[in-house]
Amino acid sequence: MTKIKQVQITFDCADPERVARFWCAALGYVVPEPPEGFDSWEAYKNSLPAEDLPLSGFACSDPTGAGPRLYFQRVPEGKVVKNRVHLDVRAGTGLVGEERLAALEAECARLIPLGAVRGKLLLADEENESCQLMQDIEGNEFCLD
Repeated sequence: MTKIKQVQITFDCADPERVARFWCAALGYVVPEPPEGFDSWEAYKNSLPAEDLPLSGFACSDPTGAGPRLYFQRVPEGKVVKNRVHLDVRAGTGLVGEERLAALEAECARLIPLGAVRGKLLLADEENESCQLMQDIEGNEFCLD
């Protein structure tokens, strides 16, 4: 039996820092401290040659240590099709009916000014509770559930 208990979720994107900062705001995550010898990420970026900008990777993590680290890596190609893996942001856990829909709507309304895009609302059926489909600032799908 494996002893691995932690995972990192990696996103391919065009602007790693921008997408990481969106997810920090969405999830309450934090950006790690800048590399040793630098008092800010801006100072670090200013030390790099122009060809290394924008940064090829950026990360954020759950300040409590409970959630997975998110890593964002720059890739040259844009997003073409639906994600095969996506995040479910647990905005309505334990809620049902109108109370759940209100919680999903409130979280959706909070995320839209950050750059998220609202998708289709999937209403509850016999097997599943309601779920709001969303996209982050680079079009990566996620769900509010």
